[in-house]
Amino acid sequence: MFHLTFALPSIYVLVRFVWPLPWAPGVKIALAVALLMASQYHLWSRLSSGSVFSPEFPRAIVLLFNWAFGAIVLLAGMQIALDVAALVVRMVRPDGWATPDGARYTAGIAAMLISALGVSQAIRVPPLKDVEIAIPGLSPQFEGYRLLQLTDLHISRLFPREWTQAMVMQSNALDVDMIVVTGDLIDGSFDARDRDVEPLRDLHAKDGVWVVPGNHEYFFGYEEWMRQYANLGMQVLTNDHVVLNRDGGKLVLAGVTDLSASRTRNPAPDLSAALAGAPADAPIVLLDHQPRNAARAAERGIALQLSGHTHGGMILGLDRLVARANNGFVSGQYQVGNMTLYVNNGTALWPGFALRLGRPSELTRITLRRAAQHNRHLVLPMTSSKRELASVSSP
Repeated sequence: MFHLTFALPSIYVLVRFVWPLPWAPGVKIALAVALLMASQYHLWSRLSSGSVFSPEFPRAIVLLFNWAFGAIVLLAGMQIALDVAALVVRMVRPDGWATPDGARYTAGIAAMLISALGVSQAIRVPPLKDVEIAIPGLSPQFEGYRLLQLTDLHISRLFPREWTQAMVMQSNALDVDMIVVTGDLIDGSFDARDRDVEPLRDLHAKDGVWVVPGNHEYFFGYEEWMRQYANLGMQVLTNDHVVLNRDGGKLVLAGVTDLSASRTRNPAPDLSAALAGAPADAPIVLLDHQPRNAARAAERGIALQLSGHTHGGMILGLDRLVARANNGFVSGQYQVGNMTLYVNNGTALWPGFALRLGRPSELTRITLRRAAQHNRHLVLPMTSSKRELASVSSP
């Protein structure tokens, strides 16, 4: 059913776009075969690696598949628009209106060009996006504290070692206080991606690099990848927290596992465990790969939740569908009760559909600002914290 679903746009294009064209039957048959082959990109990915999430072809082939598949989807949408227009005209004018070949050619060329643009936007090292977020109860010592959020790196054949190196260099140049990575760092097994992730070893910030798992970590050997992240110098938060201590001021950084964890018999996200022992008077920043449970986090008194997973919806219009699958959260900043939720568009995205149109990737530098204190309704045990980190310098 999965692969049939992805074949539907190409079938529509064949029936409504290709076959009516005044071309020789042999040419149309050859084009039909090419379209059907491109539409089954995810099947070929499964055959190459055992997973639709890890195409193990040369990067040029992965790029070509993404461009062709994107063009098919875009052309199907354009052809539907042409068919709807023709139907409306026929309802108004008895003689009707047949779609001219020129309109089909224009749509085909436009789909190919727009898809090429979308792929180029998807695979770039993202530009910096600056965001300021007011945190109630933030101590003066953390005024101006800078976090760099990376998420959905999807290191793979499409985002290989060279891309990772460039991303790390750009991130380090920002000289932030802390780097947080909210899941989906990889697409592929440890053996397939070991070399590609190695540049993450050079990622650094004053207060360290902290990471939580996304759903894709559970597709490719969760425990092995968590050990590797730690080996690369990143500090893993799985239903855990750390207390940042700066000249007497405190800020809690907590992280939970992904919602998909229990499907692979790994620990499910447990916010109570993550917050156990956190000081009640310190604001909490929560790392949670998926944004859909933001309301529950707000009820627990979280000040700021940082998430990814949605890739920002990738394409304007499609983002509305992605939002529906994530309780309405898809891109940017939301106010959820007394909590701020920031949903990052992603540093990269899944190589199975690598198009971005109107939803750009981002390196997100978040600056914390003090806001008026209010009742956070926090219910936490008044015990000592699990971990405490003394910041080495003030911002």
